[in-house]
Amino acid sequence: VQLQASGGGLVQAGDSLTLSCAASTESFGSYSMGWFRQAPGQEREFVAAVTWSGFNTYYADSVKGRFTVSKDSARNTATLQMSGLKPEDTAAYYCAATSGSYSSFYLTRELTYENWGQGTQVTVSS
Repeated sequence: VQLQASGGGLVQAGDSLTLSCAASTESFGSYSMGWFRQAPGQEREFVAAVTWSGFNTYYADSVKGRFTVSKDSARNTATLQMSGLKPEDTAAYYCAATSGSYSSFYLTRELTYENWGQGTQVTVSS
């Protein structure tokens, strides 16, 4: 599965931004999707995930209440809606996909995902 992330940009603190991840597979409906981010000099960290059904979502505490993750199986697209952005949200954001059925414990971990997109940069100025 090839993943193409897009939607990053330079915004001001408090602004909103929506990231998209387009998947090149006819079986997108069976994939759980995750979003991770990596700031300069830091390790990549979990941001949000949505299960294959789209019914269950999980968030890092740092983004809970501000970010919303979803997937549209008809359009083969996963979306990360970000609002109330803060300078500490500045990072390269990566989408990832896994064809397995996993609990939240595993969906928050990088090793669960076998497919990764390229990063899209989000920069939040204060």
